Amino acid sequence: MAKSDYYQILGLDKGASDDDIKKAYRKLAVKYHPDKNPGDKTAEEKFREATEAYEVLKDSSKRAQYDRFGHAAFEGASGGGGGYGGYGGYGGGFGGFDLSDALRAFMNEFGGGGGGESMFGDLFGFGGRGRRGGGTGQTRGNDLQVRLALTLEEISSGVKKTLKVRRLEHCGECKGSGSRSGRRTICDKCGGSGRVRRVSNSFFGQMVQETACPSCKGEGQVVSDPCSLCGGSGLKQSETTVVVDIPPGVAEGNYITVGGKGDAGRGGGPAGDLIVIIQEKPHDLFLRHGEDLICDIDITFSEAALGSSKNIDTIDDKVKLKIPEGTQPETVFKLRGKGLPELRGRNRGDLLIRVHVRTPDKLSREQKRIFEQLAETGL
Repeated sequence: MAKSDYYQILGLDKGASDDDIKKAYRKLAVKYHPDKNPGDKTAEEKFREATEAYEVLKDSSKRAQYDRFGHAAFEGASGGGGGYGGYGGYGGGFGGFDLSDALRAFMNEFGGGGGGESMFGDLFGFGGRGRRGGGTGQTRGNDLQVRLALTLEEISSGVKKTLKVRRLEHCGECKGSGSRSGRRTICDKCGGSGRVRRVSNSFFGQMVQETACPSCKGEGQVVSDPCSLCGGSGLKQSETTVVVDIPPGVAEGNYITVGGKGDAGRGGGPAGDLIVIIQEKPHDLFLRHGEDLICDIDITFSEAALGSSKNIDTIDDKVKLKIPEGTQPETVFKLRGKGLPELRGRNRGDLLIRVHVRTPDKLSREQKRIFEQLAETGL
């Protein structure tokens, strides 16, 4: 099925400003968010489409590609899904942009998690991910982000990495409840809803703002006998190790989601996720361009004129490159399949070798005589 135009999805013209794009997306996200339309598959699809469109159009480089090539600009990009929670995802391509990616993108844009009140609560009148769940006093823990720098060699072959992560875990003394007795009571300030309303008068009339209850921090329940070890929070700082399996072919900005390895939730709530964001280390020899690699080599006048062969380092091994006679400066040779692998694909990119003819800056007397003789022949 052909995909709808991103501008049409947001109800905008092609020349819309960044502010117009954000306002249009916010309006649609509020209207079609799954939490406001439980079980409505049509609303879920419209929310997903709007978020996907916004993730492209808010980014100037992605928007320029889309304006020039349309959806073809992102075809073949690795999407979300699979056991990794989607590398690529909305961060590096839209081949598998699903509802979970849309929800994650929405939370990254409008808040959620952390200590302060998020725009998510202002939009919907209740807490988002990482906030109170169903009046139980439990909240989902915050997602954590770590950046993982990889060499091109690691990207080429794939690698397992062991990360040390500082995170909040449930207190062992109170089992995460925060209470010595394990019991919590209904917050008398909000009546267990976790939300309080504040009415103010303005030029436009009465304004009602709903925020998280300051007494129970949006949980709806309070601890009357706080645990002596954690002070009633139910949480403690810890350092843990997480093993992450990095597949071949990842790129800068791709991410891998490790479920349940973020902060533990308050009140014994479930843990958030660990988001591992890929970075690339600069390489001494190769420059990356998609799946292709580019490198430069120097050859002498003699090698350019007479031809030669050179041993060339690729990302995985060494190969012999034949340089034909009469090779001109800046000639580019292509070694097929000697680049990087496609993410979740079977193909590999190419190695592009750019030749520079080196001019000697110092000549011996004999070398100078030979060049003078060549000059007399017109070379």
